[in-house]
Amino acid sequence: MPTIDGDAVRRVLVACEAGMGSSALLTSQLSARLAPHGVEVAHTAVNRLEAGEGDVVLCHAALAGRARQAAPGVVVLPFQLFMGDPAFDRLEAAIRDGDTLGG
Repeated sequence: MPTIDGDAVRRVLVACEAGMGSSALLTSQLSARLAPHGVEVAHTAVNRLEAGEGDVVLCHAALAGRARQAAPGVVVLPFQLFMGDPAFDRLEAAIRDGDTLGG
């Protein structure tokens, strides 16, 4: 399982099924949360993921397997809810505190 220290995260990708919709809103919200930490948040479709595009990939749990296959070696953090999921708080805390993320 890949890991990354939170203080090394510079780019987070929010991956979704079709590349628009709820995940676009999530991308906007996470951009505002993570900007003070110097982290860029971008949005992409899971079928367009490539290794090296981002340090961490956030995606719905149903897409996690596809994301891991498309971007091997990249930390994939799955979530269940587009709003208020604990994965988002975990990501922000790891970036803020320099903790290790795995996924």
